[in-house]
Amino acid sequence: MEKLLFLVVALLLPFNLALASSIENEIREFATREYPNDSRMQQYTYNKQVAAYNYLLTVKDLEVKEFSLREYPNDYAMQKYTYNKQLAAKRYMETVVNIEIKELSTREYPYDYFMQKYTYDKQLAAKRYMQTVVDIEVKRFTIREYPYDYSMQKYTYDKQLSAKMYMGSVSNKGAKNKAIREYPYDYSMQKYTYEKLAY
Repeated sequence: MEKLLFLVVALLLPFNLALASSIENEIREFATREYPNDSRMQQYTYNKQVAAYNYLLTVKDLEVKEFSLREYPNDYAMQKYTYNKQLAAKRYMETVVNIEIKELSTREYPYDYFMQKYTYDKQLAAKRYMQTVVDIEVKRFTIREYPYDYSMQKYTYDKQLSAKMYMGSVSNKGAKNKAIREYPYDYSMQKYTYEKLAY
């Protein structure tokens, strides 16, 4: 048994050494490209890339590792950074409780956990905001425009409400009436049309 193990190691050793040499050359070339005239930064980059390469040999989540590799195929340091960021976001998304928003975030970014997390947090904050607004007319318009996107609801609500307040303050009645006839339910377009007519 020991002889067999020794034989396997002996056979694999040249391959592993060749692979290590190939990776080392690849990293040295990368460092040289990054800092062609700065030997200290080349060495710093080389050390950082080697450490990241060795780190990536130990990671367990192959899905996240493959994503990181696709994002930065030639940069082990960025692969490591992306792996850690994506893995943290993946774990976060496993804990969230709003299924509706989770599904929306997953549809938007099926392979990018960090963007899922960003979208989830943004949509959840917007949903909570929309639960507090008081202008029901503007809220209904907003929901009709974006029934499934709370972030766009929030953006549209704020924009429409600001335009509604503006239209309530304008003085050119002819331009105002024409703008309202053109866009009876859309305050933002009323404002845009009014400004074209009045000025």
